[in-house]
Amino acid sequence: MARERSTSPQGSSSSTGASTGKVKKTRWYHQVWQAFQITRQSDPAVTWIMLAVFLGIVALGVVIGLLIDQLVYVLLLSVPFALLGGMFVLARRAETAAYTRIEGQPGASLAALGTLRRGWTFTQEPVAVDPRTQDLVFRGVGRPGVVLVGEGPSHRVGKLLEAERKRTARVVSGAPIHLIQVGDGEGQVPLRKLPRTVTKLKSQLTKDEVAVVLRRVTSLGAAKLPVPKGIDPTRARPDRKGMRGR
Repeated sequence: MARERSTSPQGSSSSTGASTGKVKKTRWYHQVWQAFQITRQSDPAVTWIMLAVFLGIVALGVVIGLLIDQLVYVLLLSVPFALLGGMFVLARRAETAAYTRIEGQPGASLAALGTLRRGWTFTQEPVAVDPRTQDLVFRGVGRPGVVLVGEGPSHRVGKLLEAERKRTARVVSGAPIHLIQVGDGEGQVPLRKLPRTVTKLKSQLTKDEVAVVLRRVTSLGAAKLPVPKGIDPTRARPDRKGMRGR
């Protein structure tokens, strides 16, 4: 009996250890493979483009190696650069494929703005919406001031943006307000260029002023959608990780 009592805790501890084992983290090469698989679904040519870049850089290394009579050394040196070239192509094509998948969907601009790293605070719900056409306006606050991003045809969303601009101007005490229309029409910014367009806005406020403006515009709230709570008919919050291929 004593022997049984001494061995049973060991058995229970081993089973507990097995059940509470750590979940394995996804390796970086698994993430790269997932990004490649997702990109290849909408961009089948990515395989051949990556291969062409890889072989092109290696071939250039061979030529340089023959010219300087250091073939093996330059060839070995060119392989890492060839891999980097292939990864660069994959990253760019994956980004393009991600934007292509969400382009035209309500809330796509919010997903694109989610790639901005720091310095901006965007509402997770539209601040203005046309329930009939699903034209949307999102608001962000940063050092350049307040930016209002509208989704929809220019002749419709322009009016929605202007109405929101007037509403916002009443509470921001002269802080800059930038209007951006997302789309492929004249005077609009393509979705894939939206983050870069916002990043290029010139800083005009201090950090303290940004905090004050943010508090004031937050008091305006978001748009009141005529639907039951818990339902988001605009689907304005796409998966941001999916855009980055992760």
